[in-house]
Amino acid sequence: MLQNMIDSSMKKSPWIFHINAGSCNGCDIELVSVLTPRYDAERYGFKLCGSPRQADIVVVSGPVTMQSRERLRRTLAQVPEPFCVVSLGSCPRSGNVFKGSYAIDGPLEKYVHVDVSVAGCTPKPEAIIAGLAQAAQLLEEKRKEARK
Repeated sequence: MLQNMIDSSMKKSPWIFHINAGSCNGCDIELVSVLTPRYDAERYGFKLCGSPRQADIVVVSGPVTMQSRERLRRTLAQVPEPFCVVSLGSCPRSGNVFKGSYAIDGPLEKYVHVDVSVAGCTPKPEAIIAGLAQAAQLLEEKRKEARK
């Protein structure tokens, strides 16, 4: 019974941890706007957390740069299983306008399995919320599989 209560509460409040892997901050600004009262992603239970050790969903923005690569790996290693990874914008998937640069070591899928990709440069807040909702659904399925 206690486990059912814990599972029910965790389903309704996935915590998000954001990693900037070298972005231009366009996606970061849109992610912040999703959490403000205008779009209010917190009404769906999404809450930004300050530590990867508390995260359920990891949102990565920007192309993976040579400088951020190792920090990205170390941060993702701290996130408890099961978790979902959301790539925010075009940069984590393809490098976008930064592709071909000597400083880029992406795409993100080279380092971690990406569960949900939110496309766009910069993605609209509605698309970000839809991507987070999809990640929350996948997270629930991963938790069910982990309990078996």
